[in-house]
Amino acid sequence: MILNSHSFSFPLTLPLHKSSKPFLLSLKLRRKPLSTMDSTSSTIDDEVAVDLTPVLKLYKSGRVQRLAGTEVLPPSLDPKTNVESKDVVISEEHNISARLFIPKTNYPPTQKLPLLVYIHGGAFCIETPFSPNYHNYLNSVTSLANVIGVSVHYRRAPEHPVPTGHEDSWLALKWVASHVGGNGSDEWLNQYADFEKVFLGGDSAGANIAHHLSIRVGKENLDGVKLEGSFYIHPYFWGVDRIGSELKQAEYIEKIHNLWRFACPTTNGSDDPLINPANDPDLGKLGCKRLLICVAGQDILKDRGWYYKELLEKSGWGGVVEVIETEDENHVFHMFKPTCDNAAVLLNQVVSFIKGA
Repeated sequence: MILNSHSFSFPLTLPLHKSSKPFLLSLKLRRKPLSTMDSTSSTIDDEVAVDLTPVLKLYKSGRVQRLAGTEVLPPSLDPKTNVESKDVVISEEHNISARLFIPKTNYPPTQKLPLLVYIHGGAFCIETPFSPNYHNYLNSVTSLANVIGVSVHYRRAPEHPVPTGHEDSWLALKWVASHVGGNGSDEWLNQYADFEKVFLGGDSAGANIAHHLSIRVGKENLDGVKLEGSFYIHPYFWGVDRIGSELKQAEYIEKIHNLWRFACPTTNGSDDPLINPANDPDLGKLGCKRLLICVAGQDILKDRGWYYKELLEKSGWGGVVEVIETEDENHVFHMFKPTCDNAAVLLNQVVSFIKGA
């Protein structure tokens, strides 16, 4: 991996469990010559090649030390929401798995339940479906929307650079579709999932992946699966040309470019269709008819969400897209402040979107 030499601060907010306040990450990206070894260095495994504290550190040996998003909760029957969860293996070969959620308030359900496939965020680098943030969020959505939740565990950068997570998530979606005839490997999906009412959702990097999955459904189709709608919470989209409020935040621009290059070292830059939907000729093939985009007023990525709506409306896509903006909040605020009023409002907006189909 070849990285430029930078030291920078980047406004990336992480969901913290011990603090209710967002913070500004200081990301120091430094490349040190691989051939340089001083007398105080013990082994190459102790030498840092890329320092993205407090997100992760990449050592010259190739070892990755994640500094956030590593906490894990086991599957359980949650007493607050009365939602049961379990973990399933999708691909042993590729180390893809998922955490499944099902409401137990009226169990077994008298009719089949809509299905939500959710992709977690974390800059393509950190977090899992087993993180407290995502485990608790899926408990809440599953309970309030009365759906079966499938939270995908994809392989992450830098060990598995973008678009590995996109491909893993597609394999997970195909695994979900394998249950359409009732002969899949998981009985919850076989017995209780309504494949005529499937939703895709995600936040940040996960919203980026959900966007690409939605297009792929439209292009390739999944027999027996009807994608009713998709929702993107604070989607991680970018581009070379500045739009909206980005014009006033020049100090952060190069930092975001470099974060993207770190996750996807083979990219041709920030106009890559993987990160810039404006350059994707397949945008109009989105495989759902309803789309909800959620943005945050203080998020540097906010205008990309609004711009996505404009692009979609010009693409020939025949569906309905809505953008909801939460004022005075920052990126993925609902993850690090899950009990605040605005987080409750955002949760209810997502639930209403799912139940409105």
